[in-house]
Amino acid sequence: MDDFALFADAKTQLWEWKQAIREKLASLRLRFHEHSAQVTPVTQGIPWLGFVVYPTYRRVKQRKVVNATRRMNQRFDEWQRGEISFASFDASVKGWINYVRYADSWGLRKHVLKPFRW
Repeated sequence: MDDFALFADAKTQLWEWKQAIREKLASLRLRFHEHSAQVTPVTQGIPWLGFVVYPTYRRVKQRKVVNATRRMNQRFDEWQRGEISFASFDASVKGWINYVRYADSWGLRKHVLKPFRW
């Protein structure tokens, strides 16, 4: 059997599983969003809880990084103006670090936290 036939068989199987899952969810009075539930290769990455999961690594979604950077800049400015305590600012930074530690994010952490060195 050639590679194309194997690929076609695997894709057919995936679509059959998708239909079975749809039917099972319907029996529980649930449904999934069709635009989000697509059969795609895992090499393209699967978005999951603010991360994009690949077979060998995880990345933080860009949208999450942009929002976190804006929020940390805002919290830093609030701390500099004396509107919040350092402990509150520090808790925000530690919370974000705890969130992104589930991804391959050493470089990202350095990049995002670099402006806060004084």
